[in-house]
Amino acid sequence: MKIASITEMRELDRRAAAAFGIPTGILMENAGEAAYNVIQSEFGVAGKKFAVFCGGGNNGGDGFVVARKLFSNGGDVKVILLTGREKYSGAAKQNLAIISKLLFPINEIRSLNEIAVDIMSTDAIVDAIFGTGLVRPVAGIFRQVIQLINESRKTVFSLDIASGINGDSGQEMGISIKADYTITFGLPKTGNLLYPGYGRGGKLYVTHISFPPSLYDDEAIKAEIPAPVPLPERKADTNKMDYGPVLVIAGAANYYWAPYASAYSFLKAGGGYVFLACPKSLAPVVAKRGAKEIVFQPQPETGSGSIALSAKAKLLELSGRMKMVVIGPGLSLNEETQQLVRELVAEIDRPLIIDGDGITAVAQNPEIIRGRKAPVVLTPHLGELARITGKDKEAIESFRIPVLRETAGKLNAIIVVKGPHSLVGYPDGRVCMNVSGMTGGHAGMATAGSGDVLNGTIAAMFCLGLNIAESVRTGVFVHGLAGDLAAEKKGADGMTAKDVLENLPYAVRNYRGKLEQLNKDYYDTVFMV
Repeated sequence: MKIASITEMRELDRRAAAAFGIPTGILMENAGEAAYNVIQSEFGVAGKKFAVFCGGGNNGGDGFVVARKLFSNGGDVKVILLTGREKYSGAAKQNLAIISKLLFPINEIRSLNEIAVDIMSTDAIVDAIFGTGLVRPVAGIFRQVIQLINESRKTVFSLDIASGINGDSGQEMGISIKADYTITFGLPKTGNLLYPGYGRGGKLYVTHISFPPSLYDDEAIKAEIPAPVPLPERKADTNKMDYGPVLVIAGAANYYWAPYASAYSFLKAGGGYVFLACPKSLAPVVAKRGAKEIVFQPQPETGSGSIALSAKAKLLELSGRMKMVVIGPGLSLNEETQQLVRELVAEIDRPLIIDGDGITAVAQNPEIIRGRKAPVVLTPHLGELARITGKDKEAIESFRIPVLRETAGKLNAIIVVKGPHSLVGYPDGRVCMNVSGMTGGHAGMATAGSGDVLNGTIAAMFCLGLNIAESVRTGVFVHGLAGDLAAEKKGADGMTAKDVLENLPYAVRNYRGKLEQLNKDYYDTVFMV
């Protein structure tokens, strides 16, 4: 399913009118009809009391349509205008004129005490306050009303997006509605799906409001929740070398988990043969964790216990025999080791995953990445993406998808921005949003070392036979699915990265055997109406 920015959504509205002759009034009517159907299905209408809060603009107009449909189907309706009647125009003004002739109250802004009475005397609230066009912090009467709605704990249906959430970034603009259900129109907006917006919207429905498929499937819209791709068959007459080998260059003194997890997750996710190049003093310690299936390649080390620059020739020779190389997890910030990373990244001619301290090393000279001929995958969290781009973390949070798209294109790299609903950006401008790893809103993946497990998972998908683009987004999904399985067994609070690692085989098994059900459970988390 495609995901639209606010600018893209406005362009779809314009094209609907210009190319297909679909006026705003019809789009508004269809939006209201869809929202009504959700309310009827999820809550019921006849005999129920509804307070419909309407701001200015078309979001308020959508609210007027919903109010009319609730009333005509037996609902007890009250509309509260948070702006003057003179502020409405076009289809919104027409719909206000229609409901003004019906026998239910339409109250303009009054005292907060009266609004509080309206809220407390209702069964459910329809939030048609702001919509997706909000660009400034919520203030004044709007802030006070949103606070009253949230404190009431009434069931809330938001139209298009929970009011107070930025439609592009998903960031809260000072305060926002905590909705139980959101009905968004045309396509899901990025703000509907990025946190914290996703967490504030409740169960998300989308309606195409009579857009033809040529609009909502437009190739010009490059952000999407992609359909899953099946894994190639694991045939009986194959061996370990058919699913590998992979080299992991990782680890330093006091960093034991990162090299172990990056290498062992490759095997757990279906890879066949993995080498681990780590400081020679580290190899026995990592081996004692039970990773006897890993082939260790102890390397000379610096005085601080990281891999020395003198290891370069051996590592290049090893890399030449691999299908893929992972570099960076737990390598440390030792300058000699950082220089080693930069030189290896420039010279390794195999597909490369760069993570952790490897990202810090190449961030000093990102041109190294652009100059590579073989594919490269970067797996930064927001802080590491800030180092790569030179932008503030806060600025990236406000423009996450545009920054990702720009950086992936500039570096000619695939970039995974880790976090809730991780994003995968491709050099051609495509951005795929991952929807696993947060089932039920849990934050179990927010634990030290879970990102290290991702490295081997992506590498395993590649060695199982997916192409590099498919292997990255599939690896991200399988990694999140393992986290969901771990959270289901242990709960989010106590699970660790080890639990994610140990659930990888079950995640891969489910992915292979239950792909249709996973598609329904995860990829259809945006419900059509």
